[in-house]
Amino acid sequence: MKLATRTLAIALALVGGAAVHAEGDLKIRFEFGGDAFDPAPINQVNDPFCLQQKLVNERLLVNKENKGIENIIVYVYTGRGGSKLPEFEPVKNTHELANLNCRFEPHVVIMQAGDTLKVTNPDPVGHNANIGFFKNDPVNFLLPPMGEKAVELKKAEPAPIPAQCNIHPWMISNVLIVEHPFAAKTDSNGELTIKGLPTGEKLVFRVWCEAGTIETVTVDGKEQEWKSQKFEVEIKEGVNDMGTVIIPAAALKAG
Repeated sequence: MKLATRTLAIALALVGGAAVHAEGDLKIRFEFGGDAFDPAPINQVNDPFCLQQKLVNERLLVNKENKGIENIIVYVYTGRGGSKLPEFEPVKNTHELANLNCRFEPHVVIMQAGDTLKVTNPDPVGHNANIGFFKNDPVNFLLPPMGEKAVELKKAEPAPIPAQCNIHPWMISNVLIVEHPFAAKTDSNGELTIKGLPTGEKLVFRVWCEAGTIETVTVDGKEQEWKSQKFEVEIKEGVNDMGTVIIPAAALKAG
């Protein structure tokens, strides 16, 4: 009998002879350890339609009000020395990556192995999508106005993979494919939550930011070393709130 994906992911506790699923959520907020700033405008634009858009460098987006950092990824790391999770059956979701207003939307896509990436082009100008996957077949195709192409991605990748438009080289997105559902990205306030984690053991997490390497951070006023951008958390039932993680400004580069 096949178990549901979520059931495979969680620890089982016996209560009154019945199986109860124990799950925990991991909540984190990432903050820039320097002064907030506006993203730099992109000036080297030679397409008339693209010139009409307000394009900025999205490599490092810092909230002007609270210094939260957008588009940081955290996921359970299952590589060498990482956590061991049961095998997950594909859920076969579809994720859209749009060439919208001469930029990729969203800037970060998180997928599970077996999902489909549908690349679309609602713009009135042509684009292309060049994604150099390692485990999956690389793709590089043209998208005319209102065109779209779907790609099934059956294997997890070792890290986020850039998606680029060779016609408009400032257009960059990042695609992460993992073999499990335990991954999330920060919102505009620098916050993320990974839901439904197995409890009762330490899990190894990996953090990724397009703007640099995150290895020295401050958590609750104490400096921590996240070697190879990894950290461990013992997940307990309910919400496991790590609070605010401050990343030194020197570790991240906007351009």
